[in-house]
Amino acid sequence: MTFKHQLNAWVPFRPGFKPRLPLWTVTQLAVLLLPFSSLLSSLGILLVAFGLWLQRFPSLVRRPVNWGFAVLSVLMLISTALAFNRMDALLGLFNFLPFFFVFAGLSEWFQTPAKLRRIAWLLVIGSVPVVAIGLGQQFFGLSGQMQILWIVADWSIALTGNPPGRMASIFSYANVLASYLSVTLTLSLGLWLETFLSDQQSVVSDQWSADGGQWSVTIGQEDVEGEAFAQNSPRPQIFLMVAVLGNAIALVLTNSRNAWAIAVFACLAYALYLGWRWLLVGVGVVVSSALGAAFAPAPGRDWLRVVVPEFFWARLTDQRYTDRPLAQLRSTQWRFAWSLAQQHPLNGWGLRNFTPLYQAEMQYFIGHPHNLLLMLAAETGIPAALLFFGLVGWIVAQGSWILYTKMPLSDAEGRTETRDRLLYFSYLVAFVGCTLFSFLDVTLFDVRINLLGWLLLSAIAGIIYRGQAVGVASRK
Repeated sequence: MTFKHQLNAWVPFRPGFKPRLPLWTVTQLAVLLLPFSSLLSSLGILLVAFGLWLQRFPSLVRRPVNWGFAVLSVLMLISTALAFNRMDALLGLFNFLPFFFVFAGLSEWFQTPAKLRRIAWLLVIGSVPVVAIGLGQQFFGLSGQMQILWIVADWSIALTGNPPGRMASIFSYANVLASYLSVTLTLSLGLWLETFLSDQQSVVSDQWSADGGQWSVTIGQEDVEGEAFAQNSPRPQIFLMVAVLGNAIALVLTNSRNAWAIAVFACLAYALYLGWRWLLVGVGVVVSSALGAAFAPAPGRDWLRVVVPEFFWARLTDQRYTDRPLAQLRSTQWRFAWSLAQQHPLNGWGLRNFTPLYQAEMQYFIGHPHNLLLMLAAETGIPAALLFFGLVGWIVAQGSWILYTKMPLSDAEGRTETRDRLLYFSYLVAFVGCTLFSFLDVTLFDVRINLLGWLLLSAIAGIIYRGQAVGVASRK
């Protein structure tokens, strides 16, 4: 046997390699467990990504965006080698490099509306118990510590939330829960609109597909990529309505202005996409009333405050937190982060180094500067920060272009294609909401939120690849 044959026998990166791991089953279980176990979910997704890399390596290395993330990884490694505190920077790499790997693998696989619909359903289903626990925390005195084998699951449920009075459910902080809910609310609203706009009500049923015996959630009437569509059951609409209302109520109770703004953005996006002018007007009236009650001059402000609950306008004006120290203000953190970026513009100070530097300067502990772009500019350098947001922005722009040009997303036609486009639009809106959230807070230090964002981005990239392939095939 020649050396080349020996090498091919040992190196699994070759076309046709079939991993024994039931990748689709593991993916679904990992997504369903996402909010409840960081360990099981992240390990499951990593195993799936590794299997996909083994199976589709030739295709993966041809993607320009993957080369972009490879260059970004090198820049982050250089920044770590030159960091102010190298150990902190080394630990910080785990918030990025494994997720670049996951993104590349999953984007090669999430290329059909059937898979995206399944993932969306599982994320929405998982959000319902999260919301239930949060409501118990806020109204029924639910609190305590829950651990399963120490690290498999570790929930700390604070009485009335963290900070007190703000729902956090099984997450460490209210803003982290708000980031999670902004995604699940958007997806649940998109799935509900899909069932609402269908000619007949849909049903969710389990089936084992012929391809490897995989479990599937099916919606609607027609047979599309292995999804059997059933009729005459209101259960999906009822469940999704409960999910939408529950997620919306929980998001309000997080008291997160960022999440409120993103929820408004999602409603406006759906209204524009569907051409529902009445919804645009309704959302505009509600938002204008709330902003007027908060910031309009008297007497208009006083009149509006009779209608708008104090819970909203007092939070918008931040009147409930008037005693914040200067070091806690976002504007102070942003100025300091930008000053760090100016001092070391090429390689930054190293990941996770903002916190000790800020504490040494301000004598106040802050975990991050509440802006992902400024954090990366300060910690990894301006080129790496711009490359990161450039790659993400390119994917979102390409995904939006596919919708705008009505490029085929699959081989489906008619009502099925319309339903698939609405689903894909939901993923775009959910991810853009995540991006907007990152400009006012940084929640990626929670593995669940970080993984959720990369799942959404890989889904968008996967449909781009699929759309391009279908478009090329249709022109032949």
